[in-house]
Amino acid sequence: MQEQRNVLKGIHHVSAITASGPDNYKFYTEVLGLRLVKKTVNQDDTSMYHLFYGDETGSPGTELTFFEIPMAGPNREGVSSISAISLRVPSDQSLHYWKDRLASYSVEHDDIVGRAGRHTLAFRDKEGQRFILVSDERNSGVSGGTPWGGSPVPAENAIIGLGPVHLTVANPEPTDLILTSVLGFRRKGRYPALVEGQPDILVYETGEGGTGAEIHLETRTDLPRERQGSGGVHHVAFRVADEKELREWTEHLNKIRIGNSGFVERFYFQSLYFREPNGILFELATDGPGFATDEELEHLGESLSLPPFLEPHRERIEAGLKPIDTARD
Repeated sequence: MQEQRNVLKGIHHVSAITASGPDNYKFYTEVLGLRLVKKTVNQDDTSMYHLFYGDETGSPGTELTFFEIPMAGPNREGVSSISAISLRVPSDQSLHYWKDRLASYSVEHDDIVGRAGRHTLAFRDKEGQRFILVSDERNSGVSGGTPWGGSPVPAENAIIGLGPVHLTVANPEPTDLILTSVLGFRRKGRYPALVEGQPDILVYETGEGGTGAEIHLETRTDLPRERQGSGGVHHVAFRVADEKELREWTEHLNKIRIGNSGFVERFYFQSLYFREPNGILFELATDGPGFATDEELEHLGESLSLPPFLEPHRERIEAGLKPIDTARD
């Protein structure tokens, strides 16, 4: 049973894979209107960019990140995957704005439908990355972020954070056990599967609950295991208040013999990683220190940022990267 007294606050960030940093930057800033809050590198493989998008300041719960892997093949969808990322918008009316906006940019999208009692709009980016815009109109849980003032999308319709993260598995029981008995998520309910003949989709929540603190667990018995590539999702991170709580989580996972990375210093936040039994990578990440640690707020994401432990290697790292022009006038 769950002995850990700390409560996860919600979704911290989701990290996905792109084959083209420049195209990714163009789509997520110009079409979706997100702010690039940090242009840095994958700290475990400095040959690739790590791009962070979010609200005005890159608040926890608004961060959508991408690893650029130019040689990555297309993602092959299947089970044992993070199968969709939700993005919160202010209202039901906002979904109609987004339906028109996506159509004007020739972005593949579905009709507005209900999921878990909310209005939603699914779409895919140019690499097939699966998204669901979800209305925050009836949200009573974790609050959203502050839209970026430089966004081409008006504030009344702007994306205000991450919504429910969708997991797809062949067998839900082991994942359910990790979510509830280890991480402390609460079973909230269920809603009908969108694929005929498949089980209901299960809803879990943590912290204050609401759109910014949910996992939706889908069972699919008709799919192979996913093969990750561009247009796929690498991992989901959950919010931990601070370093003290993160270290307590590390001790807890060790105590119950769940293999994990141990404490990892990421400079902008601290992390802990482990895989749940179906193979999906989970991260716990602290709310701070944040992205203004090494850049002024008004210039976030304009130049390549490196944490202090990588700064001595800047010349080599920059030489191995193709430039992405992110400077703003």
